[in-house]
Amino acid sequence: METWVLLLVLLAAVLHAGWNLLVKMRGDKLVMMGVIDTGHGLLALPLLAFFPFPHLDAWPFIFASAVLHVGYKLFLVRAYHHADMGVVYPIARGLAPALVALGAFTFAGESLTATHTAAILAIAVAISGLTFANGWRDIPMAGLGFAVGTAVFIASYTVVDGMGGRLSGNAHAYALWMFVTDAVIFTAVVLARRGRMFLTTAREYWRPGLSGAAMSMGAYWIVIWAMSVTPMAPVSAVRETSVLVGALLAGFVLKEGRLAVRLTAAAIIAGGVIGLQY
Repeated sequence: METWVLLLVLLAAVLHAGWNLLVKMRGDKLVMMGVIDTGHGLLALPLLAFFPFPHLDAWPFIFASAVLHVGYKLFLVRAYHHADMGVVYPIARGLAPALVALGAFTFAGESLTATHTAAILAIAVAISGLTFANGWRDIPMAGLGFAVGTAVFIASYTVVDGMGGRLSGNAHAYALWMFVTDAVIFTAVVLARRGRMFLTTAREYWRPGLSGAAMSMGAYWIVIWAMSVTPMAPVSAVRETSVLVGALLAGFVLKEGRLAVRLTAAAIIAGGVIGLQY
């Protein structure tokens, strides 16, 4: 991976941790996520005129990615409802690259080496440490389950977007149309679940929501583009170094406990995801 691509993907990692913090901090996390996602659509819509229409072969991937993103957001909201960001974020983001590496190996013909296997094992050990950090009796089972489910959705849409971006003819056009499609579907889901309360609460959340939308959109736009010019597993691995940023934000901003344990686990996870690029 070229240095300038690496730096952009690291920026995406920081942006990603930032918008997750905004979701975790809000009382109604589903509404906050809905405002962020609506912001995606509003920001992306005027930009469509500046890029070519994606090739027809890419559209099944665009729709599949949008549906997978809806599942990802619903699971992430539930995970944050049941567990700390310092537990959910490293598990969801750290487990995903291991699944991406397996998915890329299975569906895109990319290699899975002995180093990849060792990195996956390191990630598994660190996730186990996070799971049992508070002892056997205090395992946040619901939060853990939703975090693992979130990781499955992340891995799935990452592989789909890696393949779809390459087929689209223009990764930027692919990303923008995916953002718009995702925004339409997810906003409808939030309206169905919250009704008029979504519109009322959104008035309180629109400022942080638009900031979160810009961070989220910028983060994933960078990733989709990077996966169109670089193998999927390395891009996903570098992007997931955001687990360290997420652990720091959880400790210092949200004042969540066991910072040393969680930072150690996050560092091991970050090392594992970096190892997946070799």
